[in-house]
Amino acid sequence: MRFFNTEGPNRPENHYTLPPLSRWDLGEILALIDQKKYFLLHAPRQTGKTTCLLALMEHLNQEGRYRALYANLEGAQAYRERLDPAMATIVTDIAAAAGVWLGDREPARQAAAILASTPPGSALGVFLTQWCQGATQPLVLLLDEVDALIGDTLLSLLRQLRAGYPQRPTAFPQTIILCGVRDLRDYRIHASSEREAITGGSAFNIKAESLRLGDFSAAETRTLLLEHTRETGQVFTPEALDRVWELTQGQPWLVNALAYRACFKLPAGRDRTQPITVELIDQAKEAMIVERVTHLDQLAHKLQEPRVRRVIEPILAGTALGEVPTDDRDYLVDLGLLRRDGAGGLVVANPIYREVLPRMLASGPQDSLPQISPTWLNADGSLNPQSLLTAFLAFWRRHGQPLLGSVAYHEIAPHLVLMAFLHRVVNGGGALEREYAIGMGRMDLCLRYGAVTLGLELKVWRDREADPLVEGLEQLDGYLAGLGLDTGWLVIFDRRSNQPPIAERTACRTATSPQGRPIAVIRA
Repeated sequence: MRFFNTEGPNRPENHYTLPPLSRWDLGEILALIDQKKYFLLHAPRQTGKTTCLLALMEHLNQEGRYRALYANLEGAQAYRERLDPAMATIVTDIAAAAGVWLGDREPARQAAAILASTPPGSALGVFLTQWCQGATQPLVLLLDEVDALIGDTLLSLLRQLRAGYPQRPTAFPQTIILCGVRDLRDYRIHASSEREAITGGSAFNIKAESLRLGDFSAAETRTLLLEHTRETGQVFTPEALDRVWELTQGQPWLVNALAYRACFKLPAGRDRTQPITVELIDQAKEAMIVERVTHLDQLAHKLQEPRVRRVIEPILAGTALGEVPTDDRDYLVDLGLLRRDGAGGLVVANPIYREVLPRMLASGPQDSLPQISPTWLNADGSLNPQSLLTAFLAFWRRHGQPLLGSVAYHEIAPHLVLMAFLHRVVNGGGALEREYAIGMGRMDLCLRYGAVTLGLELKVWRDREADPLVEGLEQLDGYLAGLGLDTGWLVIFDRRSNQPPIAERTACRTATSPQGRPIAVIRA
């Protein structure tokens, strides 16, 4: 029986799959190959790049005009900037791939002889020249995980390919496709002597195009999910189909992971006589986030990179990006963390990532929280919002100051500590939803626990800024209206210099919003 795949390339006999080449403009790619172009394919991790490259190799070899070969260069990453073993690994891996995919053992014999007599730093160019000179068809080389290489290793690879470029197709590959997560402009190579940055583009200025493999469309997402229905007869409710698209925005790994968990791991989903409902999809989503499945854990690791932090921190804080370099913004788009919406602005790529980013960042303070008795619960286990407010004020006065120091993202440290506290409150019995937008100066939180829904707006009062109370009340009105609520919390974190300690300045009073809603205004 086939299933939704979350590990490695898709195999149609084992996995539900979309036709891989339908995700590209195949005509454009074939035209570039016919024109003897060298070009790039890039996309975020686990979006189907390898599946598409393997399908392209098969298509070209069946067509018969070219001999196409896929090779993965990730094995050389372990050697980092140790040029000789790294380049030797690249040569032997390409030669071994010819044996695996083409059944051709001659390249391996050629590679062994060349590595025995040629400095590894030039062995790749010599090997490709010798191989192509003896070939009866032009070679198309598909090199995957190129951006896993760094420093002198990557520089040597790019420059050897550039040096052989004029000899194509009789003494060098007709076309080479370099594939990775990032666009070539972001291949930053440092000369080991002066540590001066050399961009990948300058080392590979023969690049004709840089193509990006996109996420699934809404229609493609639905088509993939319905493969399961055709295979097993188990249906997705219309609301469940819509929910998968809403949560993932077509990110291929997320689509497959949600569907696999809902259909093959959750007990209710394994009963093929029962439909896959929106409740099952939501259970699958929550379980993935709580378990920090591999894909989401990799995203969390990226959050520690300084260039990622420079972009993500103001987005979560709702402030403008200011002078954040374009390259940093494009880097996060290439990683798939962000996307540009229809108006051209940057937004978090999908609701699951929007949930994961602050939750991962809040995990440090959450692990640092002291034991807190659930005084916010009524005798019947329901949530008491007034008791929750009292408990938070007591918690913040006592623990807020030391916990702020446990957060790497200093600009949003109070937000993350508050979210850590609220996660302790919901603790599997509820949900905490977040909304934020660049330039709005706010983060909105919605806590749902049983029959209770609580809307919160978080604002920061910084030096040389006006008190955000009036703006916050107006913005909170709009948020509460969308939730259908008559009251909520406005939390104002005072980050101005020379303020009294948190324990002394934390207070709460009731204010009336412009639309007449009673609002608990917490100054923390």
